Amino acid sequence: MSIEARFSLTYPTSASPAFALDVDLQLPAQGITALFGPSGSGKTSLLRCIAGLEKVKTGHLVVNGECWQKAGFFLPVHRRALGYVFQEASLFPHLTVQGNLDYGAIRSQRHQVTPVDQRNIVELLGIGHLLLRKPERLSGGERQRVAIARALLAVPKLLLMDEPLAALDFERKREILPYLERLRDELAIPVLYVSHAPDEVARLADHLVVMKDGRAVASGPLAEMLTRLDLPIRLGEDAGAILDATVGAMDADWHLARVDFASGSLWLADHGVAVGSPVRVRVLARDVSLAREQPGGSSIQNILPGRVDAIGHDEHPSATLVRVQVGQAMLLARLTRRSAAALGIAVGQTLWVQVKSVALLE
Repeated sequence: MSIEARFSLTYPTSASPAFALDVDLQLPAQGITALFGPSGSGKTSLLRCIAGLEKVKTGHLVVNGECWQKAGFFLPVHRRALGYVFQEASLFPHLTVQGNLDYGAIRSQRHQVTPVDQRNIVELLGIGHLLLRKPERLSGGERQRVAIARALLAVPKLLLMDEPLAALDFERKREILPYLERLRDELAIPVLYVSHAPDEVARLADHLVVMKDGRAVASGPLAEMLTRLDLPIRLGEDAGAILDATVGAMDADWHLARVDFASGSLWLADHGVAVGSPVRVRVLARDVSLAREQPGGSSIQNILPGRVDAIGHDEHPSATLVRVQVGQAMLLARLTRRSAAALGIAVGQTLWVQVKSVALLE
């Protein structure tokens, strides 16, 4: 199953007298797809087209085999089985949390779908102790969790989230991110997540769509997209790779944890995550070096065999990016061009990958 979205429109905005949106995407109907790009790139416009809030003459939208729009047909917003979470929670101020949740459940009846167990959603988002409060007595993070729960109780086939953490401070973001991870891992609802925050994308996304000037310039699985050399994507201050792994062991004496991924293992600082837990880690290109022979007597603990898969330009002419395949995974290494020449780096070459530092995304 998939989500097929094709839209083409031109309309005036506050930033441009004639903003053009032109996209043609086929997205997975599972996990979180992040729409990532700078302000004004068309992320929210695309989301509004999918929701039906922007009526597009030239548009085609199919969600899991159900047509929501095509030539001569437009399914109204109220008949689209979707949930929409905005930057602001937009809760009904005169209703309690329970009243807001009941409104979401009423929407599921309109779509003639089987209601979900409200208790499961309340537990998933940790809002059971808030049910009798009104929105004015909630923190920003609590309001957003209630808004997400209300959207889920409508039993959507698609959940749209438009920068849901943008209005929150750092601590409130840290509070809500684990709940979004649970949402991704425990519910079989595809999510389109608009963001220009690198940390959110790196931590949450399974699939990535990069938007620029109203166009989708690249689309694919997150790990694959972040290691593309033809279109380097910077999530934050540097290029790097994302690995989904499992905590395999602890070294209590040195306060370290070993994370295991499909092609090997890496040691990093112990953050108290239990053995057997799934984790996502990030390896920056600047923290990876390469060697033609297996290093010995080195302070670097993470050394893996690899093969050069591709070589590309970096932002500065003195440097180059090397994509290295380690089993089924891809890592990036940043080298000076002089170092690459001295090592004779070439596609297909086998060598040793040294990973100086690994970041747990939490």
